[in-house]
Amino acid sequence: MSAPLWTPPADWRASTRIGHFVQYAELRTGRTFTSYDELWRWSVTSPDEFWGSIWDHFGVDSEYDKVLADDNMPGANWFPGARLNFARHLLDFRQVGAADTAVIGVSQTRDQVSLTFAELTEQVGRAREALQRLGVRRGDRVVAYLPNIPETLIAFLATASLGAVWASCAPEFGSRSVLDRFRQLEPTVLLAVSGYTYGTKPVDRSTEVAAIRDGLPSLTSVIEVEYGAARLTDAVSWGDLLAESTGAGPEFDSLPFDHPLFVLFSSGTTGQPKAIVHSHGGVLLEHLKNHALSWDLGPGDRLLWFTTTAWMMWNALISALLVDSSIVMIDGNPLHPGLEFQWRLAEETGATFMGASPGFLMATRRSGLRPAEEFDLSRVRQIGAAGSPLPAEGYHWVREVFGPEVLLNVGSGGTDVCSGIVQGSPLQPVVAGEISGPCLGFDAQAWDDEGRPVVGELGELVITRPVPSMPIGFWGDSTGERYRTTYFDRWPGVWRHGDWIRFSESGSCVIAGRSDATLNRGGVRLGTAEFYQVLEELPEVEDSLVVHLEDPQGGNGELVLFVVLAQGNSLDEDLERRLAGELKQALSPRHVPDLVVAVPAVPRNRTGKKLELPVKRILQGRPASEVAAIDSLADPHSLDAFAQFARGRT
Repeated sequence: MSAPLWTPPADWRASTRIGHFVQYAELRTGRTFTSYDELWRWSVTSPDEFWGSIWDHFGVDSEYDKVLADDNMPGANWFPGARLNFARHLLDFRQVGAADTAVIGVSQTRDQVSLTFAELTEQVGRAREALQRLGVRRGDRVVAYLPNIPETLIAFLATASLGAVWASCAPEFGSRSVLDRFRQLEPTVLLAVSGYTYGTKPVDRSTEVAAIRDGLPSLTSVIEVEYGAARLTDAVSWGDLLAESTGAGPEFDSLPFDHPLFVLFSSGTTGQPKAIVHSHGGVLLEHLKNHALSWDLGPGDRLLWFTTTAWMMWNALISALLVDSSIVMIDGNPLHPGLEFQWRLAEETGATFMGASPGFLMATRRSGLRPAEEFDLSRVRQIGAAGSPLPAEGYHWVREVFGPEVLLNVGSGGTDVCSGIVQGSPLQPVVAGEISGPCLGFDAQAWDDEGRPVVGELGELVITRPVPSMPIGFWGDSTGERYRTTYFDRWPGVWRHGDWIRFSESGSCVIAGRSDATLNRGGVRLGTAEFYQVLEELPEVEDSLVVHLEDPQGGNGELVLFVVLAQGNSLDEDLERRLAGELKQALSPRHVPDLVVAVPAVPRNRTGKKLELPVKRILQGRPASEVAAIDSLADPHSLDAFAQFARGRT
């Protein structure tokens, strides 16, 4: 194990929120916890004690019959008898003042806005009344074609307060992608904007809104959230609806722990998006635990993390309010007018936790920008990174630029659990290129093909015990068959997440890519992320993607490497030899590609994940239109070069 770049402070018991929880748990249970490993082992071997401690430590205000009445997966029964409401807990501000800032909305469409905790609460009450007047009742679905703005948060909380079910798509999605998602829910209310500004470019979405409206026959109301200059026709005004409300303050329906809260959708890259249903209680407990104990957020803190309403990070962003932190909501081009925009915004808003994609951190590094020197980021205590692996060089850069006091918290998890499965905390050391370990409550392991736990080698990422934030099902999957097939097809009763992972003896881990994209060369499995960490550190390479075409006769097959070259470079024999040499030296001879191809762009979905499997299917002869929905791609033309390459090989 390499020497840590960051180690927990000596006074972690007193100076961190995970330390405060440890002291509480020790008094409650009579146990002693001297390390994160001890705390984690207790969390997965004694789930009743652990999750009951989370419940009480954070003051969840409800009685219950038992913490875990049934620990089967799927079908675990958490906190039967409890009655709660996610929105009530989020608006139950206990340690901040009513006049303190709760939300800062930063937009390229309009001027910056902010809401105090009192203003947010009043607006939610008005929105709840408005939805009730439109006939929204418990169990109804309210969907939103909205950007990451305060009105979206208000509408979501009002929906949740009624026990109705929320789902959202970002307005950059085309109507086909939106309908693939929203049609499954048969919603009664649609909230939408007519357009937005991206950087300096105005974007009109009125045509898309009309198509979405026409494609949802279940709708009884369409609400326009006024945003920008244009207006929608035949829509109810959000502003008028709220103005007509009394402003008496919100009420909250009392709901069972597993009542549906919101639906998150899988990427839908290669098929109909899965409508993943999350519960009031599951999200509440997981985000209380995650945001306080892993992210160290609490009163006086401020979370800044660029996201859109189509990504689970939006749900994670707004949940910072659960622990009395405030949030920054950003809408527009996150790189306009340049890489410095988000760093300057962190300074201006006083962010204490700044989240970023690994790609953004690496781009900042390549640009030579020194954020901690050029901006006052003295309030930042943690930098979060998620969405894709961060190369070791990114870890070293954060340590060099931000110093030993700032914790780099790299995580991986996703839409399926609406949180991290593996990540860091103020109680775990940080080693370059590695995620610090499994999250509290997650019995995450690597399993080999025989279903045996492995350490020090790649395996399937599995979760062997239930967690409250696992989905309560897929919408419309009445028998549960699609849900079981997705997560429990290989090992009944064990969650298979779909990632390829390697755990070290110390508990840290490396995500090596999606297991369905793992390369099997001569019987040896190679993780795609390992290639990218080597290649994308080279100055000649901006981006890369690798696929393996198996030999039906059992040979090694063909390993094809696609590279996006940095400006001023061309793919010649010298560069090919250099790429092969770097891969051979850093990884192994098996990682040397049989073919290197230059392409203009690497295809990604809208959350930034590389699409190895669709590219592989194209090379195997499938039309691009069959392997990926165009609306699900960040760049709708990014598959064109691969289709052209495949045609040239036939």
